[in-house]
Amino acid sequence: MTFENYTTIKEFYLIEFHVSQKLQLFLFFLFLIMYVSTITGNTLIIIVIWQSSKLHSPMYIFLANFAFMEICYSSVTVPKMLIDFVSSCRQISVIGCITQLYFFFVLGAIENYFLAVMAFDRYLAICNPLRYAAIMGNRFCHQLALMSWLVSFTGSFVPIYLLSKLSFCGGNEIDNFFCDASPIFRLSCTDTSILKTYFFSLVWIIVFSCLFFIILSYIQIILAVLKIPSNSGRKKTFSTCGSHFIVVILYYGSVISMYVRPHHGSTFVFDKCLSVFYAIITPFLNPIIYSLRNQNIREAIKSYSKFF
Repeated sequence: MTFENYTTIKEFYLIEFHVSQKLQLFLFFLFLIMYVSTITGNTLIIIVIWQSSKLHSPMYIFLANFAFMEICYSSVTVPKMLIDFVSSCRQISVIGCITQLYFFFVLGAIENYFLAVMAFDRYLAICNPLRYAAIMGNRFCHQLALMSWLVSFTGSFVPIYLLSKLSFCGGNEIDNFFCDASPIFRLSCTDTSILKTYFFSLVWIIVFSCLFFIILSYIQIILAVLKIPSNSGRKKTFSTCGSHFIVVILYYGSVISMYVRPHHGSTFVFDKCLSVFYAIITPFLNPIIYSLRNQNIREAIKSYSKFF
């Protein structure tokens, strides 16, 4: 694969949604409300966990990191999309596009790692409760969280750097509301076959290795829960995994459909709807899922709201 040191095209044009002006205005306010709710909900979770001493435990340390990641994840794409809704100029520089893709890829990798680490935390808590405190100390939790951030930022640099060396000398329209890898590959006039294989293989490795680890953890959790004699005991034990399990289904269902399914016969509209789901809707739902299903979070929010 040969890389050129020049780029003929200096900017791309994002084509968001082929809808009427009224529907476009409706989508603007809908996504604005969802974005503000995402930022507010996840910020509230972080503050509540930080302020409540009862929540200074491994599960909530990971949850606070996860909430911060969701804030960053939404902020990479949604503000630009909202600006484009009310602006006639929807261009983004090639450098800005590659930068947006880099952070989107990094934060997507971090989400996979956090979901896997949170599954491991629940596995230890349920399957090895006597050793849980000794293994999953706060210091170890912070190290796991920091490692997830560092590995994602450093490991994502090489494929994005190689992608930035592609030359673009044909069309410059991206049929999406943010810069994703597939449309960038399609717009390049450089041979991208090797880089595309490398890039998506890396995505598959991250997604399926973390998903395999999560499934393995839940198999052990389910087997341990089935050994509990009482129905109430089984229900109470498994309820500690309920929020995480729902988030796993929502996230991996959309990501696998987007990145690891066969693309033969797929449409841009379908891909765009999937992008909206995992980039906007999922981060919006996550704080709702965790706050509604987690009694400790609900009680902490109620206690925190008394000060206002």
